[in-house]
Amino acid sequence: MDLVEFVKGLIGIVVIIAWFVFLLAWVVGWLIKGLPIPFLRVKKLGGRFVEDAIWAAFWLAMGTTVFAIVAYIVSSIQLPMPQPPTMP
Repeated sequence: MDLVEFVKGLIGIVVIIAWFVFLLAWVVGWLIKGLPIPFLRVKKLGGRFVEDAIWAAFWLAMGTTVFAIVAYIVSSIQLPMPQPPTMP
């Protein structure tokens, strides 16, 4: 396994886990917020979960962009240098 494949695999695993955690927090937040219970503090907690999940999705998108740039740079560095021009 070379460096590029390792970095791309690591990026893929991290992004998949992060999106799963985001979806889980978002679903749990809406479930808590929509519970038919008279406790307002619990409903506010669900709203905070939803808000935090939305912020997490934003930062996850930003982090994914950074990871993609890093993967591009790593793949560019690994390419062999072109031959120098020759004089006629």
